[in-house]
Amino acid sequence: MTAARESFADGDVRPTRPIGLTAGARSARLRVLLMVTELEDYTIAFANGVAAHADVTLAVPARQYAPLAQWLDPRVDLRLLDWPRHSSLANLTFVPRIARLVRRERPDVVHLLSNNVLWLNLAAPLWRPIPLITTIHDVQTHPGDRETGVLPAWSTQLIVRQSDHVVVHGASLRTLAAHRFGKLPQAVHVLAHPAIRRYADLARAKDLRRRTDKFTLLLFGRVYAYKGLEQLVRAEALLGERIPGLRIVVAGRGDDAMTLRPLMGDPGRYDIVNRFIEDDEVAQMFLDADAVVLPYVEASQSGVLNVAAAFGKPVIVTDVGELRATVEPAGIGLVVPPANPAALADAMARLADSPDLRAQLGQNALCWAEGANAPEAVGARAAALYARVARR
Repeated sequence: MTAARESFADGDVRPTRPIGLTAGARSARLRVLLMVTELEDYTIAFANGVAAHADVTLAVPARQYAPLAQWLDPRVDLRLLDWPRHSSLANLTFVPRIARLVRRERPDVVHLLSNNVLWLNLAAPLWRPIPLITTIHDVQTHPGDRETGVLPAWSTQLIVRQSDHVVVHGASLRTLAAHRFGKLPQAVHVLAHPAIRRYADLARAKDLRRRTDKFTLLLFGRVYAYKGLEQLVRAEALLGERIPGLRIVVAGRGDDAMTLRPLMGDPGRYDIVNRFIEDDEVAQMFLDADAVVLPYVEASQSGVLNVAAAFGKPVIVTDVGELRATVEPAGIGLVVPPANPAALADAMARLADSPDLRAQLGQNALCWAEGANAPEAVGARAAALYARVARR
């Protein structure tokens, strides 16, 4: 069974249906409409997981998702929309179109996969009484996060207040979200960030192989102040010669790591790629890494951790947000205090000195990504939540 997928240059949102699925068969399962304008890796993993348990329509911008359609489960009814950017006044005509989509689909639940929606604040009242769920990935904006910070705070808060229920990625975030957004505790739910498999799948499909024999640490993603690059640099300087042949890869858009050159112990250890990283490169970087380091000084959770797990790579994380609560129970890495370069250096040396420890943590990570935190497992918990919300 394949899904009919269309792109609408005029912004129309005419419905498409999974080919070969009758109306009777569709109505037998819960109908869920997912919408989001960003977070492609998370969205693909989450939608694929939910599609194993419910009928999923995914409405997303064509400019971002059309090149990624191949990674979606064929059971996902993908709608590639001519979705205007936040700054465009074309949203004034898009809002009624998205409302018509919701009315046509008549889903049991609408789930916004991010609260960074701005114009959907105007659309949400138009699809009542269908229950609305919104996922909050970051209850508080991270220090130095220039991309998320472009939206006005009122817009991200207003959509949450309009939502019947909200989703966060950990128990500590549940309490924080209830307090910040004025939601009753029973309206705030925890769904884990699912494992992100597509880069590992790409590596297998292209038969990629590790290219280095040096002990390699990877810091990956948007490199902003809260990601702790300075802590990693200070830890490297403290290592001295404890890890012969150490290689540190810093990859992703954001702050220029070379501004920290005066703090580096040996600048020759660093491989810095300060730009958007293409999919093939992402897969190769994770294959080459012996461990993935997340020296964050502030965080809620991490998609990078969920990519690393799919590759069976151990992680070194700091005790911020939900990182300890994720890493320790699953036995997938080492946890150190935040803003503590000495402890970070010791953890790096410990993994470098113990191939057996790396192998055990990596195996645990792979089991976690394919088991308890697999998209299908998270999707089952999401479907159960949708059923409860729809019954109410």
